[in-house]
Amino acid sequence: MKFIIKYFAEITIKSTPVRKQFANQLTKNIRAVLKKIDPAVSVVTQWDHVEVNSAVTEPVLQAQIIERLQCIPGVGQFLQVVEYPLGDMSDILNKCKQHFAKQIDDKVFCVRCKRTGKHPFSSVEVEREIGAGLIRDCSPKGVSLHKPEVEVRLEIRDQHLYLIERAYKGLGGYPLASLDQVLVLMSGGYDSTVAAYQMIRRGLLPHFCFFNLGGRAHELGVMEVAHFLWEKYASSQRVMFISVPFEQVVGEILTQVDNSQMGVILKRMMLRAATQLAKRFELTSLVTGEAISQVSSQTLTNLNVINQVTDMLVIRPLIASHKEDIIAQAEQIGTAGYARHMPEYCGVISVNPTTRAKADRVEREEENFDFSILDNAIAQAKWVTVDQIMEELGKDIHVEQVSEVLAGQVVIDIRHPDQAEDHPLVLEGIEIKQIPFYAINQQFNKLDESRQYLLYCDKGVMSRLHAHHLLSEGHVNVRVYRP
Repeated sequence: MKFIIKYFAEITIKSTPVRKQFANQLTKNIRAVLKKIDPAVSVVTQWDHVEVNSAVTEPVLQAQIIERLQCIPGVGQFLQVVEYPLGDMSDILNKCKQHFAKQIDDKVFCVRCKRTGKHPFSSVEVEREIGAGLIRDCSPKGVSLHKPEVEVRLEIRDQHLYLIERAYKGLGGYPLASLDQVLVLMSGGYDSTVAAYQMIRRGLLPHFCFFNLGGRAHELGVMEVAHFLWEKYASSQRVMFISVPFEQVVGEILTQVDNSQMGVILKRMMLRAATQLAKRFELTSLVTGEAISQVSSQTLTNLNVINQVTDMLVIRPLIASHKEDIIAQAEQIGTAGYARHMPEYCGVISVNPTTRAKADRVEREEENFDFSILDNAIAQAKWVTVDQIMEELGKDIHVEQVSEVLAGQVVIDIRHPDQAEDHPLVLEGIEIKQIPFYAINQQFNKLDESRQYLLYCDKGVMSRLHAHHLLSEGHVNVRVYRP
């Protein structure tokens, strides 16, 4: 397989040094991602594109390469091509007939040619000659330059001919690690995951900061969605996941702060903590998923008061977005399923939350707050690289595992639906249910309590984590299936 990777359009208008920097970084990122599929993959930087060559022949691996290329920031589009040495016009026609004759059979078509280098012909002349030859020697219905059913696309670069089998749209944006690193305040819901994705797509490398308000299930869910975002869109780089124990901070707010000011003050405490953590790891900015007036703490007045506790830039990429648009993008990028089933833990619930907080009133309320509790929470923050999250979580967890399924037991395949569809689990005579890991905590309560359930995933890590959590919730009828 050969691919021509086209840069995101904004990269091509940069100055020469910046363009080279972005191109080199993109090449490194592509190589880092694809080597996990094909260790022998070749990735070479050119002035206006990147060339990728892979010798893999298995359809599953080929599909994985295409899927990965579609999710790498900095890729504007990429072409799957067949490369030949450039011959004369007759040779070009023969190659086109070989590849496109069946596609244009009884179809309206056109020929598109792009050319780079010096040749005794123009691109228009190639299009006319090849088009006429295909009409003469094949069986198309006709030609249309404006509404063709099939485009015969080829590129001529110096002494190379590329026949384009298929074009794919890329993610766009700038390559990861070519711009700054930021700290994303991550709750795992629609807003924060979409905000993180938008940072990734723009080439900003996000690290994740989760404020644990008291729910182990919520922390696990946020770790899972952070791992998903990293694996799909940012696996060329190492990304941190920071978890801050915020239960005592919430407790202090509940007992020391006026009810109406609780939401704003909780957000201020989070920004204070995030600022210290970002500076500790030399990150440039904070990112949140807040949108104007989506909740009471997100009015412009309140956001202004919240911002006053930090001297760092707070980026809010969704600030003017509508909720339905945020949800639609979460569906598009694959985080909506996580968000829908994300366990919730409400830190503070105000009966009449203020929508027009005043800085002096908030500061007076904070005089009653013991800031040593906040300092202690920051000091107890734990971090792990996202690629190691699942291994770290499962390291000290011990759950009974079985290698055989007995009659009457039910196997629950908790893998991501895409993974389960690509590699279905088949066990003769055994009932198999498919409940994705991000939904298992909510849906397990609906299952028949008299049955025995075995959780299954490829590596055994996710199944062990969720079995352990279900056992801790009092469900004694769950084990792990490891064939």
